[in-house]
Amino acid sequence: MVWLCGLLPYNLAASVMQRIGKRQVSDSSLWRMTQAAAPRLLTLTAADHSATAPESSSAESTEPSSKLLSLDGGMVNIWGEGWKELKVALVGRVKADEPPSSNIVAEVHTQVMRYAAVLGDVDAFRPSLLDLARCTGFEQAARSCVTADGAAWIWNLADTYFPRSVQILDYYHARQHLSLAAQTLFSDQPALATAWFEAHTADLFEGHLQPIISELEQAGLADMATYFHTHAARMTYADFRDEAYPLGSGSVESEVKQFKQRLAGPGMCWSRPGAEHIILIRAAVLDDSFDARWSQAA
Repeated sequence: MVWLCGLLPYNLAASVMQRIGKRQVSDSSLWRMTQAAAPRLLTLTAADHSATAPESSSAESTEPSSKLLSLDGGMVNIWGEGWKELKVALVGRVKADEPPSSNIVAEVHTQVMRYAAVLGDVDAFRPSLLDLARCTGFEQAARSCVTADGAAWIWNLADTYFPRSVQILDYYHARQHLSLAAQTLFSDQPALATAWFEAHTADLFEGHLQPIISELEQAGLADMATYFHTHAARMTYADFRDEAYPLGSGSVESEVKQFKQRLAGPGMCWSRPGAEHIILIRAAVLDDSFDARWSQAA
C-alpha cells in the first residue's frame, strides 16, 4: 500500500485498494501508513549509501560503460511557505548501440541506476547528491558526463564536485533559446523567424555557435548572445555525439515531471514533513529500489 501511495495520490490509492484489492482503506489511513514507513526507508537509504560507497574516490573504474549525472528542479507547494523548489538528480549508465554502418551515429541510451530528490536549497541538496554519486560509483567512472539545463547552481556543483566529468547543456533547452531568439529577431515576421531558426538549428547541432552569436550581437541582442557564449564549451554537440555521450537531460526532466505528478497535482498543498516523506517513497518507486528497501525494513 505504501508503494501504491508513492505512485498515486492517497484518494486514488484508496480507490484502487477498494476496486482491485477488495479492501476498504481510507485515504487518511494510507497517509498515516506512509508517514510511518518513510523514516524507516530514509534510514535504510543512508545505510545503503554508506555500505556501497567506494573506499577511494580516486580509484579508476573498470566498468566499460560511461555514467551520466543529470540534475534539474521543479516547484512544490508547501503549506505556510508557498512554492519551494524540489531538486532532483539521477545517475545512469550510458550505453551506445552498435551503429549499422560507419556513416550512422550510434544511438545512446541511459539506464537509470538511482534517484535522489530533496525539497530545499543547494546546501540541503548537496549531501544527497554526493551520497548518490558515491553509492552509484559515479565518481569512479572512467568516462562520465553531467547533463542539465542552464541553471547556474547545477554547473557550480559540477565544477566543484565532478571536475573530471564532461559538462553537456541539454540540447533541447539550447534549441528553446534559439527559438526565442528567432521570435525576438523577427517578432512580426513569423516566416523569417522560422527560416532563421531552422538554418541555425543546423549550426547548433554541429556546435557552430559563432554565426548565432554574431547575428544576435549585430541585432543588439547581446543578452541572448551571452547564453551561447557562457555555455559554448557545453554545446560542442558534434564532439559529444562522436564520444557517444547523450545530448539531452530528458531522462531526469521526465522524472521531475513524474515527481510533480505526485506532488503538484490540482489543489495539492503539503506540509513539509509530508512532502519530504512522499518524495523519498516516490524516488524508491521510480528507480525500482522500493521492494529491496522495503524487504530490509521488514
